[in-house]
Amino acid sequence: MGYFISNEKFDQIMSRMSGKYRIYAPKRFEGQGRYSDTDVIRYDEISSTKEIVYDVKSTYAVKEVLMPLNQTIMYFTEGKYTESQLKDERDILIFARACDINAIKRFDDIYLKNGSYEDPYYKRIREKTKFILMECPAKGWDTCFCVSMEANKAEEYVFGVKFVEDGIMIESRENEFDEYFNENEKKDFTVTPVLENQVEVRIPEINSKEIENKIKTLDMWKEYNKRCLECGSCTVACSTCTCFTTYDINYSSDTDAGERRRMHASCHIDGFSSIAGGHSFRNTPGDKMRFKVLHKIHDHKALFKEYQMCVGCGRCDERCPVSISFIHAVNRLAQEVEKLNKEVK
Repeated sequence: MGYFISNEKFDQIMSRMSGKYRIYAPKRFEGQGRYSDTDVIRYDEISSTKEIVYDVKSTYAVKEVLMPLNQTIMYFTEGKYTESQLKDERDILIFARACDINAIKRFDDIYLKNGSYEDPYYKRIREKTKFILMECPAKGWDTCFCVSMEANKAEEYVFGVKFVEDGIMIESRENEFDEYFNENEKKDFTVTPVLENQVEVRIPEINSKEIENKIKTLDMWKEYNKRCLECGSCTVACSTCTCFTTYDINYSSDTDAGERRRMHASCHIDGFSSIAGGHSFRNTPGDKMRFKVLHKIHDHKALFKEYQMCVGCGRCDERCPVSISFIHAVNRLAQEVEKLNKEVK
């Protein structure tokens, strides 16, 4: 079952929803792109359908809503501290693609299921969050490879939408949200998932520690020493990069009062793997590229057993200022691993 709702009526519905929910969607920020005359599309709170950018892929991922780029986690003064509180107690509704909804499952793994400790700052937002599934173009966009990563279909959403001329098609999930829609025109509609992308990625078959060790010495990683700028653009845009660092800010030099913040970190940035004593485990761009690639298409599944970390959104390829392709890197690695598997048999 589904509904057709005009844009005007959907705006009225969103106004009703806003009493209970903060509503987020991809939104265009004019003139705030990488260059002065370009735009950026990122997730932000909205109040009308005209603000939703649905016909192009967002520059950045849903994760910014649940895990802000910069977040205050506590305030301190004279040896005492107070944890930060949510500034808005309403629940959260997010218009998102299937890949981004699946990406949040990876965040759940890292922040809620990674050992015995749950991250309280992530958890308090996650428990309030629900997703609205946005239908994608038939094959996604030219850098999408969600089908290869088995992230093209989502299950965790309260209703689905497709933007059409003069309105929105709604896929009902037969839940409490139907009360917002049931006075509108009923139409049969189900969100159609992407079943084939324009590009395909082959996941390497890494089945032994011996192969893992041989991968570390492949010459292909050295190629990135000449190209990668270590800027971290790929990881900032990535749907599933979860790393952060923390730092303290004192409000003035003569007081102990201040706040502790955490902000996104990147395994590509110089100093990420540095430890006390001046040691660093990954010193070249090639080392860092190897770490990221294996983390996305091997390590996460090896640990959690269910799926790869990468969801195939393709934002890393789009954001790299020197056109390094993650897609090409994974396919190249698959070829190299195929050779290694033949050698060890």
